[in-house]
Amino acid sequence: MSFFAPVPLAPRDPILGVTEAFNADPRPDKVNLGVGVYLDESGRIPVFASVKTVKKALATDLAPHSYLPIDGFAPYNAAVKELVFGPELAASGRVATVQGLGGTGGLRIAAGVLAGIAPSAKVLVSDPSWENHESLFSRAGFEVGHYPYYDPAGRRVDVEGMLACLRAAAPGTIILLHACCHNPTGYELAAGDWDAVVAACAEGGLVPFLDMAYQGFARSVAEDAEAVAKFAAAGLSFIVATSCSKTFGLYGERVGAVSFAAAEADEAARVLSQAKVVVRSIYSSPPSFGAKTVASVLATPALRADWEAELGSMRDRIKDMRAAFRTGLEQAGVPGDLSYITHQTGMFSYSGLTPEQMRRLRADFGVYGLESGRLCVAALNPGNLSRVTEAVAAVIRN
Repeated sequence: MSFFAPVPLAPRDPILGVTEAFNADPRPDKVNLGVGVYLDESGRIPVFASVKTVKKALATDLAPHSYLPIDGFAPYNAAVKELVFGPELAASGRVATVQGLGGTGGLRIAAGVLAGIAPSAKVLVSDPSWENHESLFSRAGFEVGHYPYYDPAGRRVDVEGMLACLRAAAPGTIILLHACCHNPTGYELAAGDWDAVVAACAEGGLVPFLDMAYQGFARSVAEDAEAVAKFAAAGLSFIVATSCSKTFGLYGERVGAVSFAAAEADEAARVLSQAKVVVRSIYSSPPSFGAKTVASVLATPALRADWEAELGSMRDRIKDMRAAFRTGLEQAGVPGDLSYITHQTGMFSYSGLTPEQMRRLRADFGVYGLESGRLCVAALNPGNLSRVTEAVAAVIRN
């Protein structure tokens, strides 16, 4: 008998499986609102002007392609550290940053480090959360539970339920938080809510772990790091995973990072040593092109300004698509208060559609989204908006 004969077929990834089904659909007017990718008005991934400038410069660099250090390209790590934590904390020596293979890689590095420090700790993720969060931590050996987040009846964050769960959690519990642009719901914690979450983590001896994959997609680069600043101001030790996929349009380059904010520089150095052990055992050394691109953009004032302006235009376009989507549904006679669509932030909208309605969208109209009801608003454009609006209105009315 073959050694692999007993191996079961793993279920499809809920997000990538939608893309596979979309690609197999022969209908020319199909629309993919399932995958978390920002698309411009023509339905393409944009290439930032600042990124183009750096790519041209790097193309003329004929230096040998040597390995990067285990923890990555030092100028990139320094630039990301300042982007996420601000110049003062970044220069303190208290933050250890490691380049990761995208935001997912950053999460995985941290999970490995945490498994070495506190293997019996429990991890709590929001209900709902990005599907891969639970898998990442459970595969690292953790018991994974959930804290309340989305209130479907009130179409809001269940702040009371969330705080009650955090206050009841055992000391040392790892709390996975979405720093901004919650995936999949799009519902944000208010500033006062973040203050209460920080206090609950401090009082309960919890370990905050912020996933910030969409910095700049809600309000601005600085404002979207507000939660990070609050945890830092409270003097807590915490972790932040970041991604440059959406914010620089570098999806295929797999550019991310994870940062450990410690109590002092010596502590940060020790944590960094453990992170490097994890990296060495998985892929040993990260790729250089994307990291060098991001580092150059962030270190060059003119390119940094161009990048922030273009990111702002993308943010505004998403808001415009939200408003147009809401207006279209209202004009189509969809009942109820649809203001939640424009109250949500980031790339995604938790539409409230049932799994059956989402399957109907796919089967009858060629409009693809997740069965949870998550739609990627960033994939809407003037060419597909009316089709999507009519399809969603049709499944709601019938």
